[in-house]
Amino acid sequence: MTKANNKKVCIVVMSLGKGGAERSSGLLSKMLFEVGFNVHVVSVLNTIEFPYKGTLLNLGELKDENDSAFGRLKRLRVLKAYLKAHNFDYVIDNRTRIGSLKEFIISQFVYHPKKTIYCIRSYKIDHYLNPNRFLTKLIYGNAYKVVGVSKAIAEKVKVVYNLKNVTSIYNPISIENQPSNIETEDKYILFFGRLEDAVKNISLLLEAFSKSILPSHNINLKLLGEGEDLEKLKNMAKSLNIASHVKFLPYNPKPSTIVRSALFTVLTSRYEGFPRSIIESLALGTPVVSVDCKSGPNEIIKNNFNGILVDNHNPEALAVAMNRLIEDKDLYLYCKSNSTSSVAHFSEQNIVEQWQLLLN
Repeated sequence: MTKANNKKVCIVVMSLGKGGAERSSGLLSKMLFEVGFNVHVVSVLNTIEFPYKGTLLNLGELKDENDSAFGRLKRLRVLKAYLKAHNFDYVIDNRTRIGSLKEFIISQFVYHPKKTIYCIRSYKIDHYLNPNRFLTKLIYGNAYKVVGVSKAIAEKVKVVYNLKNVTSIYNPISIENQPSNIETEDKYILFFGRLEDAVKNISLLLEAFSKSILPSHNINLKLLGEGEDLEKLKNMAKSLNIASHVKFLPYNPKPSTIVRSALFTVLTSRYEGFPRSIIESLALGTPVVSVDCKSGPNEIIKNNFNGILVDNHNPEALAVAMNRLIEDKDLYLYCKSNSTSSVAHFSEQNIVEQWQLLLN
């Protein structure tokens, strides 16, 4: 990796905790720092949990003190003064962005448009861009770049908004020196992420698990995470008569040991961006069964090579896929043997080189 010429970069995030987008933002700060960029991180919320590198401006502390309209205006002034004082070469905005007037003010009067990069981390792009095409082109059309974290996201933005400054760069995964799989008598498959059924569609997973052979083979389903739908999902497991085989584990910011020990992991989302859970699982040598949602899974999983892709919203098809990885030992071992190498191109080195090209 070539070193940067000490260019100054400010990464703006909603927070550094809880979600995959936030973890990816922290990892981006680390990668850019290590190749010589002068990195600053601005967090909107006072949740600092994931590792990061550089100087931190935690606007969340001010938000905790005063979240009135006056407090919000004060934080905007603090941010503008901070950006002006440091004269950054680039601002990389990873926030979800809603509220056209606020975003117009930030994009044109707080940021320097020609030095701003807007990241879009979900296929549900209206979390990041206004549905009104005119307003979106007004706010983001003169930005340096709009970066989608999957090719499908970038293509959707180009088609829907006809923006000319769009590209894609994948989220990275650190795959060097990962420990080997840990043998355990506890056989289980794993979901890890937010317990938010409207997005993650864990109801589909529970239904498919109940239709599969896994419970009768004493293979458990572990759900690792927290969220608003915990009790709903516990009740659903009871109603499907699988509660004794479904284990709810508390949120863990470092889930590697649990992921590595799973037979395979499962993703059933209605939509994604570029799901970290899949690349983290594969990097740890654990195959994945995933629905083919937009976007990300079909850009990571090669069917019957490092996992299985199935049609979304189809519990029977999902159950069949889970059964295959239990019953077909040759297929399972083949997918497992290919898992780590299949995500080598998402390594920090490869991804940071793409960022260097963009920033230099």
